[in-house]
Amino acid sequence: MSKLFRAVIMGPPGSGKGTISERIAHSFGLKHLSSGDFVRENIAAKTEAGILAKTYIKKGLLVPDHVMTRLLLPRLEEMTKYSWLLDGMVVNPIYYENTFCERLQHRWIHPPSGRVYNMCFNPPRVQGKDDITGEPLIQQEDDRPEALVARLRHYKDVAKPVTDFYKAKSILYTFSDTETDRIWPNISTLLSTKIPTIQSDARCASTH
Repeated sequence: MSKLFRAVIMGPPGSGKGTISERIAHSFGLKHLSSGDFVRENIAAKTEAGILAKTYIKKGLLVPDHVMTRLLLPRLEEMTKYSWLLDGMVVNPIYYENTFCERLQHRWIHPPSGRVYNMCFNPPRVQGKDDITGEPLIQQEDDRPEALVARLRHYKDVAKPVTDFYKAKSILYTFSDTETDRIWPNISTLLSTKIPTIQSDARCASTH
């Protein structure tokens, strides 16, 4: 039986989870499953879970566990034969609070696809327009400065039990820096030693 690797990457909003997940998936041949994509797909399809998730997002809150579970389980059940990386839940990249605020204040997204731009270091080719479709970009209400502190505090409260759980099992790996490019070599080195030997196991990592 072929060996499987399952991992979860978590971190506060703006911590670089999506960028790191894409690099991991590309470098190690994993299926990249984005919890954010699942939420957007269900909202667009107006599923019961998607409508419920939207009520939390409009209030600037994290989507609670029981709703995310309803969104994620059907997709995970389709992936029993694959190695995968789930982005948005627990590698744990660590950034500092002012870094979150700076990243999110300048973050604009293309809602239909979920593509993210940062006006400081990853701007669109045409200001305010998506590179692929040319459609308008928006800044989410909960990415505005007045909402950032509350989001970060809420994240810390809900993340601690999860990170404590994986830490107790000695399968939580945390990486700390202010730039994705400086965190990536350490993540790559770790996964190079773990992926060939882990079988059907769920691992946890976080970014800050």
